[in-house]
Amino acid sequence: MASGPANGNKIYFTKDHDMVRRAISDFVKKEINPYVDQWEEDGIAPLKDIFKKMGDLGFLGIRYAPDLGGQGLDYWFDTVFLEELGHIKALGLSTAITVQTHMATPAIDEFGSDYLKDTYLKAAIIGDMVGAIAVTEPGAGSDVAAIQTTAKKDGGDYVINGSKMYITNGTQADFLTLLARTSDDPGYHSFSLFVIPTDLPGFIVSRKLDKLGIRISDTAELFFDNLRVPSDNLIGKENEGFIYQMMQFQHERFSLLPFACTAARDIIDMTLDHIRQRVVFGKPLIKKQVLRHRLADWLTEIECLQQLIYHIVRMKEAGQDATREISMGKLIASQVLMKVADGCLQMYGGLGFMNEMLISRYYRDARGLSIGGGADEVMRDVIAKLEGY
Repeated sequence: MASGPANGNKIYFTKDHDMVRRAISDFVKKEINPYVDQWEEDGIAPLKDIFKKMGDLGFLGIRYAPDLGGQGLDYWFDTVFLEELGHIKALGLSTAITVQTHMATPAIDEFGSDYLKDTYLKAAIIGDMVGAIAVTEPGAGSDVAAIQTTAKKDGGDYVINGSKMYITNGTQADFLTLLARTSDDPGYHSFSLFVIPTDLPGFIVSRKLDKLGIRISDTAELFFDNLRVPSDNLIGKENEGFIYQMMQFQHERFSLLPFACTAARDIIDMTLDHIRQRVVFGKPLIKKQVLRHRLADWLTEIECLQQLIYHIVRMKEAGQDATREISMGKLIASQVLMKVADGCLQMYGGLGFMNEMLISRYYRDARGLSIGGGADEVMRDVIAKLEGY
């Protein structure tokens, strides 16, 4: 299995990047992949243990400041980290890790007080706390403005009531970065972001959800019953949380692209090994021109996606708004990964249809990328609006 980008992309990475890549690659090979089959069967991975090991090695704070426990490195190092997560043989765990690094913590870093950074962000970076992002509700997914969970000011506290749905890391999280309605006024300036410790009275894990794919990742329905959280746990300014969350979505959506790109290539490499050995009508399947051409088409699409990712990194390094390009990348990544997983499973035939096969897991896991982190349809709407139509 090849690690990292194709040789032609080495122009983007230095020896320092390669050292980080090798360290993350070794961790995935030794500390994660040998155990993912059991964790998949269990329906949950031991995130507290995994994150502590990753935190000790500095993997959970690649871009965060050293005074917060991070490495203070650039977006290229961050991309190396995300690419190597794609080699995890269960995409649900890759997702769970990026929830910690790119979804639950960016808003705390960008808008949180020193208290929130010292109490929660530092702990997340060193792996002492597991984080989750709590935005989606039973009646509000991609339409974030439809959320109904409320946070009412009462003295020095906010009182939280409502529910959240499809929350990754939800059963293991020590804190949530939660979006709630703090005003009845119409418009986007009616929501606030909070850090919610999960050990407070009124926090309830209603149930762990049973999913089609990414089964290694615990996904939960959460309830809040008159949960009181100190006003110090407000992120930034009251009623500006929707704006903060929209900015955070760009970290979230970008984080999915590099590991999806790596996983698609791994699926192809694995399938190539299979069709070289599988003999049908006296010849290895690799001799079938139609299969070689399909693989060539997919590899071309993967290369295009990878170059878009690197273009986005250059934009981010230059401080430019990459919302349009990230939305395009999210749309393409979900389609390419799903297409590759589906097509490669077909090349395995009946064997690929067995749940025990890794290609079957990839197929199930890939389906979620078109839904989570912004559905394909929402990405198309974002792109259309940014193009002015």
